[in-house]
Order: sequence, then structure tokens, then C-alpha cells
Amino acid sequence: MRSKSFQYFYDFGDGWEHTVRIRTIIPADPKLSYPRLIEASGTRPPEDSGGPWGFAEKLEALTDPAHEYHESAEEELGEEYDPHAQPPVDWFQTRLDGLAKQWTTRQRMTKYPYVNASLCRRLRQVYVRLFIY
Repeated sequence: MRSKSFQYFYDFGDGWEHTVRIRTIIPADPKLSYPRLIEASGTRPPEDSGGPWGFAEKLEALTDPAHEYHESAEEELGEEYDPHAQPPVDWFQTRLDGLAKQWTTRQRMTKYPYVNASLCRRLRQVYVRLFIY
């Protein structure tokens, strides 16, 4: 399969633009829930961090104690902030599993739940025949 990609825009005001690349499609495993997070890297920037340029400036200020915005970057990001830290993949997958449960198709309730589906189909056939003849 040729690699495909799509653009994902987040927070139009700050201009976060992401390219998502689909490298391969594998057969679904019935034992797993979907969607699945396979791999992740780096820590997300905080909300309202000024877009890619503002965030880059905050990171620069955080690593340079002489930077004029060093204190404000420490306050916003925290002294221990590491943009290259491994994100909590298990936590994300737990959240995705919750979404998968919400998104699964549920069996439609009939008007009369005590009547089974095959009987309903048979009754519809009889009903239609009554009006056709």
C-alpha cells in the first residue's frame, strides 16, 4: 500500500497543524477494541501555548535561565516539563477503550421486547400479504 496521509487542524486560532500518516493497514483482531493507539512520542503542549511558534519560544525560555520569559515559562510548563517524555500510552488506550464501548452498535429494541425477531419478521410477511391480496 502506498503511504497515505491527511491533515488535522487543531485550535485554528493558534495554528496547530498535524499530518497523520497511515503507513499500513492490518487485519482487525476480534480480541482487541478499536480505535487502538499503537505508538506515541512526546508530551503534548499545554492549552493556549501560542501555537507551534509560541510553544517553541516557551521551551527555549524554559531551558535558558537568562531568557526574559524564563520565569513565566517555568510557571506555565513547570520546572520538570520534558517535551520528549514518553506519554502514558496505557492511559490513552484506556480512554480509547471507553470510546469504543460507546461507539459499538447496540441491538435495537423492538416495540415489544418479549417478541423475538424471527416472529416479528414472520408477522410482517403475513401483514404484507394481507394487504397485497
